[in-house]
Amino acid sequence: MDSRINYGRWPAQAQALFPVGPVNTSHGGTYRCYGSSSSYPNVKPTLSAQPGPFVLPGDNLTLQCHSEAGFDRFALTKDVGLTPTQGLDGQPSPDFPLGRVTRAHGGRYRCYTGHNLSYAWSAPSAPLDILITGMYEKPSLSAQPGPSVPRGENVTLQCRSETSFDNFHLHKVGSPAPPWHLRLRDWAAPSQANFHISPVTSAHGGPYRCYGSRGTSPYLLSHASDPLQLVVSGEKPQPLSIERPDSQFYQAFARFSGYPANIKYLEKGLFPKESGRKVGI
Repeated sequence: MDSRINYGRWPAQAQALFPVGPVNTSHGGTYRCYGSSSSYPNVKPTLSAQPGPFVLPGDNLTLQCHSEAGFDRFALTKDVGLTPTQGLDGQPSPDFPLGRVTRAHGGRYRCYTGHNLSYAWSAPSAPLDILITGMYEKPSLSAQPGPSVPRGENVTLQCRSETSFDNFHLHKVGSPAPPWHLRLRDWAAPSQANFHISPVTSAHGGPYRCYGSRGTSPYLLSHASDPLQLVVSGEKPQPLSIERPDSQFYQAFARFSGYPANIKYLEKGLFPKESGRKVGI
């Protein structure tokens, strides 16, 4: 069956014409039509890991590709760069069970989604790094000036190891955000990375762990540090501003109350004589 496609002003106005003729009895029946594109550049799935991106050897790992409703084909790649979509091999399930974790599972993954009735694929998901932990001794994690910080102040989380590392990773336990990564120029032992948080907000509160790794094997990490609980208290204290009444009021109050100590305060200059002046304490 031949077809002609007419495009309106926008791609959403595209129209395809399928001439049928001359009509005979064999043409009777129910028809449906479908549209497809060479790609879905505005569709970008998300990729997640269960139980998470930090896994120990022997853990069961499943990667999940999440997309908009209507997409029923999914593909997963482990890459050192973007994978040409022509070579993707899709499956109907968004779940990719990888089985028991080994060192070989460490790496960077992406996923794509598409339709069964089209050869087109979406844009790749944001990369997801699978990090294999337990390869080295655990580092220690501390907070300076301390783990309890007023909101609006600054805090530095220090990850320190007696093992020589040139990469450190800081992760807020339970957060879907990727870990914070710092690379050191000098990786002689002992090594330390400083993660600065400024200014602290209530969203920064919670437990943290850190890991060390080496640039030669960036996806093989140490054991996790012991958790550090960062506690964010109320707002940063501000200078207190007090409205002082006129000093003549205090003189009158002292005479009325018979309490001469107020006059002594005035004589010492603790209260200003100007009415309505603000004083910072």
